[in-house]
Amino acid sequence: MALVRKVRGFVPQFGDGRFLAETAVVIGDVIMGAQCSVWYNAVVRGDVNSIRIGDRVNIQDGAVLHCTYERASLNIGNDVSIGHNAIVHGCTIEDKVLIGMGAIVMDHAVIGAGSVIAAGAVVLQNTVVESGSLMAGVPAKRVREVGKDLSMNEIERIAANYLKYASWFKED
Repeated sequence: MALVRKVRGFVPQFGDGRFLAETAVVIGDVIMGAQCSVWYNAVVRGDVNSIRIGDRVNIQDGAVLHCTYERASLNIGNDVSIGHNAIVHGCTIEDKVLIGMGAIVMDHAVIGAGSVIAAGAVVLQNTVVESGSLMAGVPAKRVREVGKDLSMNEIERIAANYLKYASWFKED
């Protein structure tokens, strides 16, 4: 059973149809929408500020979601995939975004809808990513626009796959 813990009077809240892996950790001021999944060794730590997560968001193995005390909350839209070992910290992620494996998104960054943050990319503090951008590198730079192929073959496919994967674990 996942570790779901009250901190500073805040109890995490979840929408219907969630999947929380046994080693997932969700703490404090966290509100998560419907059909979300938090995978093995992922941490969603709302101890120092609020974390708001939309519907159909998957937080993959080893990812860390956190904030900055009294300065930066974390807001994530709908249909977002946060890749294995990514760090998403005190920023805004709009709808239909893919945060790649090992990517880092820092405080007060805004990732526009339909964007892809490539694996290993580092989005610096206060960066505003235009909707539909493919960002890569350290620090992350805009490589190109996310075309329909990348949108459908990566962003939408991965989000849909994680809904399917979570359903396999609910059959027990």
